[in-house]
Amino acid sequence: MRVAVVDIGTNSTRLLVADVADGQVSQLERRSTVTRLGRGVDTSGQLAGEAVEEVCRTVAEYIETYESLGAERVNAIATSAVRDAANSGAFIAELRERFELDARILDGAEEAQLVYLGAFAERPAAPNSTLVVDIGGGSTELVVGSGGEVGFYTSLQAGTVRHTERYLRTDPPDPGELEALASDVRSLIDAELTGEAIAAASEGIAVAGTPTSLAAIDQQLDPYDPERVHGYNLPLDAIQRMCSLLSSMTLEERLQVTGLHPGRAPTIVAGVVILIQVMRAFGLKEIEVSEHDILHGAALEAARAPA
Repeated sequence: MRVAVVDIGTNSTRLLVADVADGQVSQLERRSTVTRLGRGVDTSGQLAGEAVEEVCRTVAEYIETYESLGAERVNAIATSAVRDAANSGAFIAELRERFELDARILDGAEEAQLVYLGAFAERPAAPNSTLVVDIGGGSTELVVGSGGEVGFYTSLQAGTVRHTERYLRTDPPDPGELEALASDVRSLIDAELTGEAIAAASEGIAVAGTPTSLAAIDQQLDPYDPERVHGYNLPLDAIQRMCSLLSSMTLEERLQVTGLHPGRAPTIVAGVVILIQVMRAFGLKEIEVSEHDILHGAALEAARAPA
């Protein structure tokens, strides 16, 4: 079955068009556009009008793409920024009225389940307890499972856009700002893990823009090559070195870093700090980067849905 997934996130709006058969997702088209829908939501509680318009322009292009490719089913999902905004209902209604697109706002549990489903698409079920971490613009999903079954999940109110806006106000970031950001993230993680014996993992998989950017930077990929990013192992010490390097740069300097998409340059430092704190909390010395994320999970979900 040919399906399309439109993922409306806090920092980017993404598209996947794929053929799904027997649990396999065969990608035909994948796009990502930095739309920054979540800009200012953490302070105002509202989706900004210009951000909504930017998303709508992108969605219009995506619809044209997946219709031309003959998608039989469409799964449109919205995550943290829309979940948190007071005017989310108006935004979802606008998508329905303008494009006849029924977007679903995922709660934290649904988002975590789809992240895990996508990360384990097309890979053998690991007997060991595995952490999947998805660092988004407004939230971070932590899912622990083994044998293909989820044992623990949580959605942290920590994200690249949210925590950049909260803490990183100087350019380059001040060491005190970085320390405050890291302390807040660690406290959020500790609050969720305390008393949760099941929240332990012997290995980890990282999905979404922060780890894929780090894999591209570490390999100095230009242009970006998803085949070299998928399955790449990032040691914690390498991530810490890149954190030190990126956080010492101005935004203008980060825009010139080979392997880093310009749209991610403003928020990458917060993302790397979050990843480091997650890995430390779980005692992981390295983490595997995966291109298979919530898009793959949502594609599998769409194919499995009743006709």
